[in-house]
Amino acid sequence: MRGHEAMTEHRVFATAFSKIHPMYVQKAERKGRSGADVDRIICWLTGYDEAGLAEQLRRNVDVATFFAQAPAIHPNASLVTGVVCGVRVEAVEDPLMRKIRCLDKLIDELAKGKAMEKILR
Repeated sequence: MRGHEAMTEHRVFATAFSKIHPMYVQKAERKGRSGADVDRIICWLTGYDEAGLAEQLRRNVDVATFFAQAPAIHPNASLVTGVVCGVRVEAVEDPLMRKIRCLDKLIDELAKGKAMEKILR
């Protein structure tokens, strides 16, 4: 498939990030972690500060826009490896889907009780 067609095949790209964010928070809180921990991870990965993240959530931007407008994907994001949702993060070829899976993996590590210092490589 060509670039744009491949991008439109994933429904998550068009999903509002403000709909996904509460699911990340709920997952973390069920395991005794906090929404602040989730936001810290998101900010670490994307380069948003707290105000920037809050603004993106307020604006209801879709996931593709959220990552496209991210100030700077953390250089250590490439160190995030492993399996999440049955998918090996480092094997994901689509750059946007890899960022999404990377964030999923980081939140998964948080929910599994991993220390924040280890999550934020």
